[in-house]
Amino acid sequence: MEKEINLAQIDQVFEQQQAFFKSGATRSYEFRIKQLNLIKALVKENEQAILDALKQDLGKHSFEAFSSEIGTVMQELNHSMDHLRQWMENVAVDTPLVHQPARTFIMHDPLGVVLIVAPWNYPFMLCITPLISAIAAGNCVFIKPSNQTKATSALIQRLISKYFKPEYMFVVEGPGAVVGTELISKHRFDRVFFTGSKEIGIEIMKMAAEHLSPVTLELGGKSPAIVDENVNIQIAAKRIVWGKFWNAGQTCVAPDYVLVHESIYDEFIDAAKTALESFFGNNPQQSESFGRIVNQKRLNTLKTYLSGGEIICGGTFDESALYFAPTLMKNINLDSSIMKEEIFGPILPIISYSSKEDVLKIVDRNPYPLACYLFTKKQSFEKYFLEKIRFGGGAINMPLIQFAHFGIPVGGVGFSGMGSYHGKTGFDTFSHQKPIIKTGYFPDIPIRYAPFMKVSKLVRWLMS
Repeated sequence: MEKEINLAQIDQVFEQQQAFFKSGATRSYEFRIKQLNLIKALVKENEQAILDALKQDLGKHSFEAFSSEIGTVMQELNHSMDHLRQWMENVAVDTPLVHQPARTFIMHDPLGVVLIVAPWNYPFMLCITPLISAIAAGNCVFIKPSNQTKATSALIQRLISKYFKPEYMFVVEGPGAVVGTELISKHRFDRVFFTGSKEIGIEIMKMAAEHLSPVTLELGGKSPAIVDENVNIQIAAKRIVWGKFWNAGQTCVAPDYVLVHESIYDEFIDAAKTALESFFGNNPQQSESFGRIVNQKRLNTLKTYLSGGEIICGGTFDESALYFAPTLMKNINLDSSIMKEEIFGPILPIISYSSKEDVLKIVDRNPYPLACYLFTKKQSFEKYFLEKIRFGGGAINMPLIQFAHFGIPVGGVGFSGMGSYHGKTGFDTFSHQKPIIKTGYFPDIPIRYAPFMKVSKLVRWLMS
């Protein structure tokens, strides 16, 4: 049963948040650090409840759920709290001679009332991580958790309402389409932060455009792993299998498919099969370490991908348990849906290539991947693909890890998104960089004023 949406309450809370922000209450360091400490208390005091909700929604093992959702949130929190005072300081900028005497600096102004729309694949972490950035930057926040992960959504709503007042932070549950219409179409948020699919991202941009609301889109795409012939095959295969089947393949930065040099193709497949069995055993459905698909609709989509090539192993499913076996495939039809859509599930196409040009032709069929992973021992191989492929971010010889490094931005490019966050980048995303030039009253340089002809040569000299 869907949670009933109180539309009048949304309008009321939006007005309350606008007023609370305009009061200046969120601006001070003391206020922001207090709220971040409340988030830390929320996570620590409710760890088991969070793990239980993630188990109910996605079948996540407690280790996987803690490391990818709770632990990641705590790392983001600690990083932001350690650096917040420094981030808030005005940044001094050199003042050109023509404007002297003066002092120039950049303030980091809070935006106002912002909206965070979270996805279902990491329903806690991908809600709370951008929330940390929004709090650090001094904003009031509306939160829309995913309706696909109902246990986690309900828990987030319950905890946020317990720890925070609605005039500062408020959670709206319910169907995404209805809430999106009531939130984004009706109200001008000072930033809309969305994580999800390209198709929904387009609709959100359309709605936000009516109010000129700035939008950050964290989307997805078909992220390749490219394996050179000059690698440790067993380690490369093990790491790619780990990255792909983490969270049952439901990770936006997971390797979507693998391009393996033809000279090591068969050996790589054998190594991948060995890694799969070592991780999940002969019957992955019995493994506590392998999660479940979010819902029946998603499982039905995954079933359609099996016709796009030859199944090496896996390919089975149990609809009643929302289980889809970890699957390796070869002899892939590049024109099939498995190579046109982001798989977002536990199916890994393994494709051979003979030249770098072959790789680029395949990657260019689905441009602007969110991530790209290179497995090689050669710097020339790295340099070639880092320069030739446009992608959001990535890593060399290990997948996923760039997402958990809070000193670097996370975000897409082109079809995989716009804007980025994490750490200082997230603080900047939810801030306005306000430039200020400050001058005194003396001396009052006369060359600025009319009549101009007397000093035109001097001004030309100064400005050139």
